[in-house]
Amino acid sequence: MAGVTTRAYTDGACRGNPGPGGWAYVADAGPWASGSEPRTTNQRMEITAAYMAVRDIAGPLEVISDSTYVVKCFNDRWWAGWLRRGWKNSQGKPVANRDLWEPFIDLVRERGDVTFTWVKGHSGDPLNEAADLLATLAADEQRGRAGDCFDEVIRVELEARAASADDRVRARRASGGAGHEAGDSPRAEAPDLGEGRLDFSSGESTGNGEARLLVATGLRPTELGGWQENPTAARVRSKLAEIFSAKQLMYPALTVATGLGLGAELLAAEAAKSVGVPYIAVLPFPGVERRWPESSRRRFRRLRDGAREVVVIGSDEPRSKEQFAKAMRKRDDWLGRHADEAVVVWDGRDPGVGRAVKRFEQAFGEDLWILEP
Repeated sequence: MAGVTTRAYTDGACRGNPGPGGWAYVADAGPWASGSEPRTTNQRMEITAAYMAVRDIAGPLEVISDSTYVVKCFNDRWWAGWLRRGWKNSQGKPVANRDLWEPFIDLVRERGDVTFTWVKGHSGDPLNEAADLLATLAADEQRGRAGDCFDEVIRVELEARAASADDRVRARRASGGAGHEAGDSPRAEAPDLGEGRLDFSSGESTGNGEARLLVATGLRPTELGGWQENPTAARVRSKLAEIFSAKQLMYPALTVATGLGLGAELLAAEAAKSVGVPYIAVLPFPGVERRWPESSRRRFRRLRDGAREVVVIGSDEPRSKEQFAKAMRKRDDWLGRHADEAVVVWDGRDPGVGRAVKRFEQAFGEDLWILEP
């Protein structure tokens, strides 16, 4: 008879990306543990948290993580492609974090009784919140903890310690200490990137290293709180700025590609501009903004003029919904051919963005990142 499956929630955190990091797992009615690294990334901590749970917990195991990076590696069998291609990703480049992935994948394959489930972070799940608390505290204090069963007494004690740690972080910022607001977030995720710049008109790389182009797209204003500035839009812009800033910190030659469409794409351009990351505007056709409200047109023109380069895919403005959809597909196909990865702002429900996600999954594989508003 098969044993009872243990459910283990895992999480990683990083104060800066790279920066001091922490990992944690919490098993339902079972053991919990956390640990730290002095200089790491959020993704490495997410991998480590899941690996430690698999290493430490015997018997059938369900690993529950809010990291699509971890869950998709196994559920979408990214690992099989990595092995088949000699540890190269779908773009033919070395797999990031191979030193962590290789023993982790070997262990999961050897055990044969581990499954992976994604959970939305910060959605009220008690054990997901517990893992987040442990990982964040480990990053702040640079020390780990462990126990036999996570309970309310432990949670209250750790929350008090976490509040003190947050106070110390804010004090460092106020006094001009190391770190800055965007990079200090423990939730920032940034994959390993290549270096260099790309002249998009010539298609040749300039500077040292390899060009890296990041697509940013996603939901329209109606799914982001409305057409005017609002808390949801501000939060998405801040999260995008945080991601771009962290990636630029790791690899200075980062370029963002955005279609400057209403919603997430305009927010992405504003986010890139706010943290000094160059961006290009990839427009599906001329006059894309022609029917927008005047305030939106002014915003579009200001951001278009601030782009390092403007690429217009089609030559004619569409005259029907079918032509418009075709133009958008052509734009997304162009991005899929020229870019290296994508961040898509998506709530998991909007079907139009969902179709773009599927196209980008085919183009980028494991280098597609979903940002929830």
